[in-house]
Amino acid sequence: MDSPAASSHGRDPAARALVDGFGRRIDYLRVSVTDRCDLRCSYCLPKDFKGFETPANWLTHAEMARVIGLFVGLGVAKLRLTGGEPLLRRSLTDLAGAVSAMAGVTDLSVSTNGTRLARHALALRAAGVTRLNISLDTLDANAFSQITGRDCLADVLAGLQAAREAGFAPIKLNSVVHAATPHADVRRLLDYAVAQGFVLRLIEPMPMGACGQGMRHADLNALGAVLAAEAGLVPAMPGAGTSPGAGPARYWTLGHGAPVLGVITPMSRHFCASCNRVRLGVDGTLYLCLGQEDQVPLGRMLRAGATDVDLTRAILDGIAAKPERHDFLGQPERIVRFMAQTGG
Repeated sequence: MDSPAASSHGRDPAARALVDGFGRRIDYLRVSVTDRCDLRCSYCLPKDFKGFETPANWLTHAEMARVIGLFVGLGVAKLRLTGGEPLLRRSLTDLAGAVSAMAGVTDLSVSTNGTRLARHALALRAAGVTRLNISLDTLDANAFSQITGRDCLADVLAGLQAAREAGFAPIKLNSVVHAATPHADVRRLLDYAVAQGFVLRLIEPMPMGACGQGMRHADLNALGAVLAAEAGLVPAMPGAGTSPGAGPARYWTLGHGAPVLGVITPMSRHFCASCNRVRLGVDGTLYLCLGQEDQVPLGRMLRAGATDVDLTRAILDGIAAKPERHDFLGQPERIVRFMAQTGG
């Protein structure tokens, strides 16, 4: 395997930072280690969905580490392991350990639905994972079962407790909120987050696949302001919440600077102008935008014998062609793939 710093033309492709055609520095890679999930959330996957990627096409951990290493060599410092549900992938901690050991990686996180977290939290921490995002849409057991298709809220809450005991901080709760979400459910989640020392982030659903396209989003800017007023929160000062992983959320605090409530609004107030991320699917497909079809088949290239120089050039060309923004508002039916297929 040759070095990405080599070039048949004597030039160093890795010396070119990952900057797209709109001047955005790409320093964040989200890696889907599986498109499988043990839940069927109503906004994500149909209950009878069977269109998962063939396991033979999944990149091995070694192949993933190779591709990730090329991104890190190009200046990517923030990595997130995601899915589907990443804790369904065997030996995830081996991959996490390999990534966290790469020079230049400053932030390694995992997104999970929490159902298996109680048994894996300590191992993830030991492997170098520093932060967790955990999906939690309600604290009502019946509503949880209706949304996810499983009666396992207790498992998720146990996973949250295990994560805190393992030393993860901050722990962020990601809650998808749409027009039909009861206000009382969201307020209960906020009170829980404040009591437990977690950060609650409310997320507008995106029209990806038939499930997402069936959801009507609510303007979370307005809802966030209402919740903040009810809970006595104040807007975060400029720069608050900008620790690793702050991302596009806008935050409110209890007044001492630490964010406790945030909103992520890809629909009502998109943040495409500051997008700093791309996504790698489980088969090695590089997705350049959630709301567009632009992609680069890095996995297929790798298995066809591409060198690191070949892959690096493909990455650079892909980033240069990254779309300016999504078309979810103008063409909500455009993206037929489900979120689990792209990576959360």
